[in-house]
Amino acid sequence: MRMASWTRRTLPWLVATLLIPALAPFPAAAAKAAPPPVLDRELFFGDPEISQAQISPDGKFIAFVKPLDGTRNVWVKQTEEPFGKARPLTADTKRPIPAFFWSRDSRHILFVQDNAGDENYNVWAVDPGAAPPEGAKVPTARNLTALEKVRTLIYAVPRKTPDLLYIGLNDRDPAWHDLYRLSIASGERTLIRRNAERIASWFFDLAGQLRLAVRITQDGSTEIMKVTDEAFEVVYTCGVFESCGPVRFHKDGERVYLITNKGDDVDLTRLILFDPRDGTSSLVESDPLNRVDFGSPIFSDVSDELVGTSYDDDRTRLYWRDETFAADYKFLKKKLGNKHLLPNSSTADERVWLVTATSDVEPGESYLYDRTTKKLARQFRVFDELPREHLATMEAVRYPSSDGLEISAYLTLPRGIPAKNLPLVLSPHGGPWARDSWGYDPFAQFLANRGYAVLQPNFRGSVGYGKKFLDAGNNEWGQKMQDDLTWGLKYLVGRGIIDAQRAGIMGGSYGGYATLAGLAFTPDTWAAGISIVGPSNLITLLDSIPPYWESIRTIFHHRMGDPKTPEGLAQLQRQSPLNSADKIKTPLLIVQGANDPRVKQAESDQIVVALRERKFPVQYLIADDEGHGFARPVNNMAMFASAEKFLAQHLGGRFQESMPAEVATRLGEIAVDVETIRLPLRINPASVTSPTPARPLSPGTFRFQRKIEVGGDSFDLSVERVIREEADRWVVTESTDG
Repeated sequence: MRMASWTRRTLPWLVATLLIPALAPFPAAAAKAAPPPVLDRELFFGDPEISQAQISPDGKFIAFVKPLDGTRNVWVKQTEEPFGKARPLTADTKRPIPAFFWSRDSRHILFVQDNAGDENYNVWAVDPGAAPPEGAKVPTARNLTALEKVRTLIYAVPRKTPDLLYIGLNDRDPAWHDLYRLSIASGERTLIRRNAERIASWFFDLAGQLRLAVRITQDGSTEIMKVTDEAFEVVYTCGVFESCGPVRFHKDGERVYLITNKGDDVDLTRLILFDPRDGTSSLVESDPLNRVDFGSPIFSDVSDELVGTSYDDDRTRLYWRDETFAADYKFLKKKLGNKHLLPNSSTADERVWLVTATSDVEPGESYLYDRTTKKLARQFRVFDELPREHLATMEAVRYPSSDGLEISAYLTLPRGIPAKNLPLVLSPHGGPWARDSWGYDPFAQFLANRGYAVLQPNFRGSVGYGKKFLDAGNNEWGQKMQDDLTWGLKYLVGRGIIDAQRAGIMGGSYGGYATLAGLAFTPDTWAAGISIVGPSNLITLLDSIPPYWESIRTIFHHRMGDPKTPEGLAQLQRQSPLNSADKIKTPLLIVQGANDPRVKQAESDQIVVALRERKFPVQYLIADDEGHGFARPVNNMAMFASAEKFLAQHLGGRFQESMPAEVATRLGEIAVDVETIRLPLRINPASVTSPTPARPLSPGTFRFQRKIEVGGDSFDLSVERVIREEADRWVVTESTDG
């Protein structure tokens, strides 16, 4: 249900730290003799020399990401070799490889890639032991899906059949993914289930057998269903304002772990063990402190037991259920100190871990840990040249909002400057159904180095704090959700930390919307705003969501507002910053990816044109090779070079004047003359007479058979017709198989 993939850092599925007591309302001033030097922005947003390392299941190799000819690609080395002996496996020249993983038998490395940020991912495979063809730098990689304008989903990587993947493809219908079995070795795809039932995801047991499917109904509820050869059987449901989903099958092969907050008397999500045979369930664990939602279960792939759990509170809390895992964790904590410890990969026998240690001032140190010999060997440090001694600490704070609701947030104060009358950059996260967490954040560190205090609020509607807190954000875009940001500024001003005249707001996706909303709805509050891939018109945003989000369209309507109702339409229009663009009087920088499938370029174009028409100055950056947020370092560095100069001009912080030639060139390429922006011609629906359907229509999915007879031959066809009602029209989609 998340709108945004734009994020300021990658959050691990598991981080292991000791429980940290509740902190003071805000940290004491950290006055040093002098502020740190202005650090090069490349240290924050450039390519790390080495990152994302994973050990192979057989323990013989370590694969990782490293630049090749200026673009991040996948490399591999033997485990005992130094990293200098590694060789590249991929040679993408246009876009960094976003993710990769080992096949279960260590024979292949699989990676995904889209086209210039359009999020239509294909799955590729490369043999880590293969030699490059003559004249080539890397072995030949095979595109296993090789489809255009199709988004591939990976559902399962079964242990017992390591050559197989179970994937979803939306090539037949862009709104729904059919289930396929894919052979890694041959690339052969076999259709397993045609998705004609609004299936959002498929779920497999530990033996690799399809057992469950999750469906989002027309009213936004969730149904977990048993899958048989003949039909589906609903075994568990939760409402539109509840959450429920399978995590992993129990080793008994019958029961399944679910994370759910179903029930009127249940607020925080919890882990339960559910039996689909008779519908019974038992509580496994909920937050022992009753503060936050259940975080992540940690399972052993050797014993198939639940060995630990984690919770994302002010900092991550970890609880071990297995003595051997607990002992290893204690040993690592003693050696590595009070950092987040992430065993991000391990050998199949779980004897050797590749561990990453991070903190708010540590981007990441990687260690190889042998659990048998207790040997701990450092491998590399991410952004090794970044001087850790100049980084700023991140602290958790809490403050009341306009209606008294407590808001949790993270505050990063610049080093070497008294915490008094500082300029502020308030940064709302994307989503909005997401959250910020404690840890290394290059965005916050970059701004703190420039002399800004950085506040990152988990405003109402953020996940992790229970469904009451989440539901408090329903229909509150630009209203109470916006108050939660404004009252964060008021809180810091009241404590004397912030100069109210030098407060800026900057965010991406929903954070970009909140920036535009802040400038449009509270124009006297902010001195500068930067919106990155932020929607300006909630009506056009909902009208243009990606087709593969069709299953959650109703949920958007429940949580944002329903444009099909007069009340909902009026609300969404009122909450759209575009419709209050005439009130904006704050300097504004807008950043957009031309290929963004979630927040289309038109969202930024609309408000740029609205401001241009009233001759209000606005700066505009558009990257033609990016989507929902920037992936290429040169684009990020160009954007932040522009952003830090913009903030310095209007808030008074420091900025780095110099930039490499390629960054300066790229900034010149993505900077847009707003006079060149043209909007498509719009027709006023009120001036158009819509045709009346020949018979009354009702939304739904209808299936029937047809037969065509031509020249003595006959053809049997299966037809599916989907009818849905949108704000001002009926949409009918028909597909035919034969």
